[in-house]
Amino acid sequence: MPLSWNEIKSRAMAFSRRWQDAAAERQQSIPFWIDFFEVFGIGNRRVMSFEHAVRKHGGGQGYIDLFWPGQMLVEQKSRGKPLEPAFDQAMGYFPGLPERDLPHTLVVCDFARFRVIDLDARREISFPLADLHKHVRWFGFIAGYQAQEVRPQDPVNVKAAQQMGRLHDALKSSGYQGHALEVLLVRLLFCLFADDTAIFPAQGLRALIEERTAPDGSDLGPWLARLFQVLNTPEGERNRKLDEQLAAFPYVNGRLFAETLP
Repeated sequence: MPLSWNEIKSRAMAFSRRWQDAAAERQQSIPFWIDFFEVFGIGNRRVMSFEHAVRKHGGGQGYIDLFWPGQMLVEQKSRGKPLEPAFDQAMGYFPGLPERDLPHTLVVCDFARFRVIDLDARREISFPLADLHKHVRWFGFIAGYQAQEVRPQDPVNVKAAQQMGRLHDALKSSGYQGHALEVLLVRLLFCLFADDTAIFPAQGLRALIEERTAPDGSDLGPWLARLFQVLNTPEGERNRKLDEQLAAFPYVNGRLFAETLP
């Protein structure tokens, strides 16, 4: 299970403070990026390699400063060096990489500044080290978060009704009965509808379940209970340290989520 966004932001702020004076590419690049991955809860030996040898365009030998096959390529420079030539240098490594290893994210950095390019989404951003905590979602894939594709959804139809029927039977067999069962079904139906109609953050419920709950579903109930409590609490009355992913959900008026279920 990935770290919460709250924890990642806190780690990112501490990282920025630790490395605010870093300047030398040769001496500090590797410990800088090892520490960077720790912000997202990942040890370097699990995913990345440093000074990865690759044949450059034109036939020369090159060395990628940090490479995570299929995910991320980093070109690091000393503080104050221009980032545009670093970007060109990084792109020059691509012809020498196997198709399966091509990264979706390219980063050039001089310790003080980051330039991040999402090659799949064709977007990019530049920001100073001190603002890393504001942009950690650009690196969510490191922690294990997946970009949620927002796709048009069909309206409630016969298939959906059949699925709700099966869900009813599954909940009943697990012990839910009577009023509690009906309230839970209505809540779940509302949440599914809200997830598809922009009431919730785009695919927010799906992301919460896929990214934060155990693969076997053993903690799904407690997570739903936390979500229901958040939906029943106005934004201005919520705990300031509330998990960021939960805090993104809106307050739902009407007392649909007011009752505590067994």
